[in-house]
Amino acid sequence: QVQLEESGGGLVQTGDSLRLTCTASDQTLHRYAMGWFRQAPGQEREFVAVNGWTGSSTHYADSVKDRFTIYRDSAENAVYLQMKNLKPEDTAIYYCVAAKSRLPATFLGTASSFDSWGQGTQVTVSS
Repeated sequence: QVQLEESGGGLVQTGDSLRLTCTASDQTLHRYAMGWFRQAPGQEREFVAVNGWTGSSTHYADSVKDRFTIYRDSAENAVYLQMKNLKPEDTAIYYCVAAKSRLPATFLGTASSFDSWGQGTQVTVSS
């Protein structure tokens, strides 16, 4: 497992942009599949996006496709989630996740695929 820490959450308005950052304790981040999940109040945790092992592939939930971009900076041991055109339904706690998995990103859309989780960062989008 690897220790993860999220930052960058906050309160924004509909249509705004926000970038979440996830920093990892492991210096070999390229060996991990990295992703983001979110959980809104009263709802189950849901998949948002994943960047596969070595950053070779990406996969997004349909609800965020074309609005969110996941990318990593291995030199900074960090993964980012750039969010654009935010909507009130994007309001949730966002969790960074990691797994030493070589599966393509499209196979990593479930919470059980990841064994490392951050504490989460709150994103609130007002209407």
